[in-house]
Amino acid sequence: MTILLSTLNARYAHASLGLRYLLANMGALGPDTRIQEFVIGAKTTEVVERLLAQHPRIIGFGVYIWNVEETTRVVAMLKRVAPEVTIVLGGPEVSYETNEQQIVKLADYVVTGWGDVTFPQLCAQILHGPQPLMKVHAGVQPPMAEIALPYSLYSDEDIAHRTLYVEASRGCPFKCEFCLSSLDKTAWPFPLESFLAQMEDLYSRGARLFKFVDRTFNLNVKTSMKIMQFFLDKIDASPDDPVYAHFELVPDHLPEALKEMIARFPAGALQFEIGIQSFNPEVQALVSRRQDNIKAAENIRWLCAHSQAHLHVDLIAGLPGEDIASFARGFDQLVSLGAHEIQFGILKRLRGTPIIRHTEAFNMVYDPYPPYTVLATSLIDFPTMQRLVRFARYWDLVANSGRFAHTVRELLGVRPFENFMAFSDWIYTKTDATHRIALDRLAKLVAEWLQVTGMERERALALVASDYAGSIDGAAKKDKAANAAVAAPARQVRHLAA
Repeated sequence: MTILLSTLNARYAHASLGLRYLLANMGALGPDTRIQEFVIGAKTTEVVERLLAQHPRIIGFGVYIWNVEETTRVVAMLKRVAPEVTIVLGGPEVSYETNEQQIVKLADYVVTGWGDVTFPQLCAQILHGPQPLMKVHAGVQPPMAEIALPYSLYSDEDIAHRTLYVEASRGCPFKCEFCLSSLDKTAWPFPLESFLAQMEDLYSRGARLFKFVDRTFNLNVKTSMKIMQFFLDKIDASPDDPVYAHFELVPDHLPEALKEMIARFPAGALQFEIGIQSFNPEVQALVSRRQDNIKAAENIRWLCAHSQAHLHVDLIAGLPGEDIASFARGFDQLVSLGAHEIQFGILKRLRGTPIIRHTEAFNMVYDPYPPYTVLATSLIDFPTMQRLVRFARYWDLVANSGRFAHTVRELLGVRPFENFMAFSDWIYTKTDATHRIALDRLAKLVAEWLQVTGMERERALALVASDYAGSIDGAAKKDKAANAAVAAPARQVRHLAA
């Protein structure tokens, strides 16, 4: 073994697309290269031991916001016990502000940006000379047709047990300042025929769950429709052999032809991630986000009413210029539109993003440690921001989980943000925790809160019990049987059943 490609994934189910791209493009070095993935939370000594058991000369690490701290410890230990091994870093976390990072100081080399061409070239120089003179190597972006697609490198085990990440394009034409994709000049598509041929191969090998990581899947509607037709053809040919596809949509770009195609998909076959982030036009202008709010709202409403797609809609709290009242209005508007899940996130200062330009004007205070979450702004103080953090966590447990679908409607009432914030504050006083709350205890707390707010005890218990029954083993099996022709993940199936 000469070259080892490694990363610490957030979960086992997340197979690294980036590492597989590197392996697919290693050229002559491919036979001497392999992938070894880990999951965050693994013991550093065990990770190092397993890496060194392969006797690598080079280890390339994929570094991301969620794994940089643990990867730093791994690199530090490798440099102590095996200083002869060359460490190369890549990934979004080390592509910007490299001079400030401890992990970069520990490593031998860094590839910033695109690594498909630059990483293999760097490895060849390390192994065969001439030795690289510079530590930081800016990734070269090749023509898209010259990038070898990696999908054959998903193993049978990956296909059976893990989420398969795929992309029909890279990049994004939009300039939202909180997103790393704002640094892209445009979106670059892969050749569609070769991409679909790879999807056909994955499907023939048993893949049924495809997660597209394209930032703007519906930017080119003709391409979007051809890809969606690929999945419709599979569904039409084998209706008892379900397929599930996840796409990220531009919210205000949904022409009639695309709507007609979306409406043809059965329940449990589609999920759309839709980034709203804020409904406040002044805030949108501050962070360079172009969005027709009226059209975006109309499209979400149409998707809820006329399609069977599962909608996962994103909002960000803590953006410069947005106070609690503005965020609450946006949240309430999304609830009224009927999206199945509202992913309530707190702003993060990703390395390299232009959001940093607002720091002084809006007193933006960020956590110095990953994931660099905003702690306070000129309009939201630290205690209030902490309340929002807890709100987001409880919202995920109670609403997004799909376990309390009917109860949530009663809990939110006519003032969703205000009512759920009150519930969030209360449950925190009762538990002093946002994690490791057992499901049965959570159900009892939800029922108790309904009584605190005036619901009769018997009705509150019956309402929660009707939802909670769908989360215990016997009813869960019943739900699964009822949705046998659905390939969607368990959480989406719960929403579908509700």
